[in-house]
Amino acid sequence: MRLGLSTELDAVTSYSEIVPDTVIFDDFERFPPTAATVSSSLILGICSLPDTKFRSAVDTALADSECYGLENSDLRMSCFFNKALVNIGSDLAKLVPGRVSTEVDARLAYDTHGIVRKVHELLKLYDDFQVPPERLLFKIPSTWQGIEASSLLESEGIQTHLTFVYSFCQAAAAAQAGASVIQIFVGRLRDWARNHSGDPEVESALRRGEDPGLALVTKAYNYIHKNGYKSKLMAAAIRNKQDVFNLLGVDYVVTPLKILQSLKDSVTPPDEKYSLVRRLSPQSAAAYNFSQEELVKWDQNGFALAMGPAAVELLTAGMDSYVNQAKRVEELFGKIWPPPNV
Repeated sequence: MRLGLSTELDAVTSYSEIVPDTVIFDDFERFPPTAATVSSSLILGICSLPDTKFRSAVDTALADSECYGLENSDLRMSCFFNKALVNIGSDLAKLVPGRVSTEVDARLAYDTHGIVRKVHELLKLYDDFQVPPERLLFKIPSTWQGIEASSLLESEGIQTHLTFVYSFCQAAAAAQAGASVIQIFVGRLRDWARNHSGDPEVESALRRGEDPGLALVTKAYNYIHKNGYKSKLMAAAIRNKQDVFNLLGVDYVVTPLKILQSLKDSVTPPDEKYSLVRRLSPQSAAAYNFSQEELVKWDQNGFALAMGPAAVELLTAGMDSYVNQAKRVEELFGKIWPPPNV
């Protein structure tokens, strides 16, 4: 590459941390991940590829004598599931420099204390592997109960990652709870807006000529920075390069490998670098004006009233998908347990 030229990927990474959206064994070499997530869908992926280096983490979980001794089959499966998540998460913690996010069972999404108990169970298992709490995040759906659980866990110094955020009230309540990471799915909101109507927040963005997903990230970022909250904002469900450019300055952009490759292949001459402008900054946040209604301290009733149909439908769909994957893992474990050597 000629002197003075850099790629679009170099340019965007100077504004935001780009997180490859990948099942972990996809492409370590081309795009080494800085952070990782361990989830039921990852376990399913590992079990479908017997030669992956993470397969032994699953086999070890299924051979665990502590789980093996449990009489109740539901408790036994839950024990195997926890062990598999943590075995894989511990392996990932050795491979990535950043934090490993561990999915919390979405069947607990409306049970604040159930979520807290589950996180404590997982944390104790991580402690057995000497993975320190500061290397970990716990990924919780952004129901009101999930946000309350996040608040309780963060007050203990346990870092949480609130996911399935599709409305301003979820983002603001998550920031007020002190969530370490708040994840907004840009493309999914856009898809919803193409096929539905009747959501006040979405309609308001469209009337302003804005994309509803990008508008929510912008508003959430400005809210966090203007009010001095510690939360980091993660934009996901990125559909194209333009989405990445429109989000420059957000803390994390979860980007599909195809878009990463395209950014890496595109050279930006020095004079064009400036067309990649930082869209989100503490300065832009300071200048943003919020209404009094938007600056309320959120409670359960206000939260329920403020959740529009887009957020309700998309949150439900996301959780249903997580629950289905968790059930598939348990069914799979039921079929392959006990392993041949137990």
